[in-house]
Amino acid sequence: MKKWTLVLVFTLLFTQILWAAPPEFSGGVNDEFEYKEVVFLSGEPVVFKGELKVTKKEDDEEKKITYKFTLTPEDSSISGKLTRNVSITTTYTPNSAKGQTIADTKITKYTETVTIGQDTFELEDIQFSQSDIIDNRPASDFYSGNIKARKYYTINGNQGTAYVDITGGDVGYENFWGSTETQIIDYVYTINRKTQGEEENNLSWEGTVKVQVSDSTTKSLKYSANEASLSSFNGGYMKTTNQEMVSQYTYNLPRKTDKGFDTKRRDEDTISLRAAMVPKVERLIVPKFRDTGGHWAQQDIEKLYSLDVFEGSTTFFVPDAPMTRMEFVKAVVKACNIRVEEEATKKSTTRKKKNQVEEIIFVDVKSSDPNFQYIKEAYNKNIITGSEDYKFRPNDSLTKGEAITILMRALGFESKAPAPGYKTYFADDSRIPNWARDAVYMAAEVGIVGGDGNNNINANKKLTRAEASSMLVRFLNFLEKDLQKDYRENIIYYN
Repeated sequence: MKKWTLVLVFTLLFTQILWAAPPEFSGGVNDEFEYKEVVFLSGEPVVFKGELKVTKKEDDEEKKITYKFTLTPEDSSISGKLTRNVSITTTYTPNSAKGQTIADTKITKYTETVTIGQDTFELEDIQFSQSDIIDNRPASDFYSGNIKARKYYTINGNQGTAYVDITGGDVGYENFWGSTETQIIDYVYTINRKTQGEEENNLSWEGTVKVQVSDSTTKSLKYSANEASLSSFNGGYMKTTNQEMVSQYTYNLPRKTDKGFDTKRRDEDTISLRAAMVPKVERLIVPKFRDTGGHWAQQDIEKLYSLDVFEGSTTFFVPDAPMTRMEFVKAVVKACNIRVEEEATKKSTTRKKKNQVEEIIFVDVKSSDPNFQYIKEAYNKNIITGSEDYKFRPNDSLTKGEAITILMRALGFESKAPAPGYKTYFADDSRIPNWARDAVYMAAEVGIVGGDGNNNINANKKLTRAEASSMLVRFLNFLEKDLQKDYRENIIYYN
């Protein structure tokens, strides 16, 4: 009997997109108190720092961001000032049938004046275009985009011009447990300075700068012991939200001399910037299970209960009992922070009105079931599909293959498996059900599951509540840590 099908019945609803993103596209970093970026218009790198004010307004269709920069050189021996006012509008065009969204970004206002020493660079014109494709998955939104721009400055009114051609892109993800956006942008500087008569022009130059900047927000769990011995609980978990920005400017500029610039000799180097917000700390509910002390999955179970992923009695968790399909799907929906409509509590809604048709998704899960909304959301977001007899079998024991399939469908990763006909590296590959093969392959590829001591995946084995808890915590660690490493460290430090 089939328990799962791979038929795509996708009705993902577009949700508001909120992610961490570096300010503007200049490679700068900031915390609550100070902003920094490196400016190259003078032909040399100059670190500017100062105040950044940001205002945001966003709904499902549009996001508007306004930046106001007021900066001065970090090196007090350099005279200068930078003022920049930017307004950016992003328009979202969702395609619910495909579960994707196009985000087009335009600049509606951009003014900038940069003074370095005796030179003032006044922005006369900017052309800018940015477009992103966002894949809206239940567990996380993944996106990637391209940026094209050109800035045109005058130098000291009529003493020259500066063109900055900008090409690059961004890549990122956003989920309840964290978000990262990394921008990789190439700048080409063309500076033309006017000279007197036939005097040799040593003030004009060309150079390149590559900027890699990343803004990451992560939530992590840490156990905090109770220092008092005469207390009703020993300790509990706290959730810490951290936001950090890192940036690297790699430049290739002409060598500056007393007479101007020597275009045959180059200055090449890298400047790194880093800034972090003050962490936000939240205490979580304290579990008091009497049957998990010393159990191998105790920490995993207590983490999930503290996060409200699991519900029930605070006295007994029964870790070695089978996990049901209903319990696991509900836990995944909660772990992904998928919003579920609460059933109406008014007395009138408990009675079926005349001619009212009961909403049916599976014939064995009634709309009056307190967990119906979780099953409905999981089905609508393609985390689960039904069997050929339209049954969900909510109280059946969950198998490892089913659990892996649910998690990979939540990430949208099952479609990244090779073309049919491949084999996994597990010793019991021949016993993996066809409907679970792609999910098992990808779960192993991203490190969420592995084989046992004999390299068996045991896809048909029924999972205990403890084993399911351990898999869910590994899934959350993937959302929290592994994605950040792939979208930040692997790009910035190894690209």
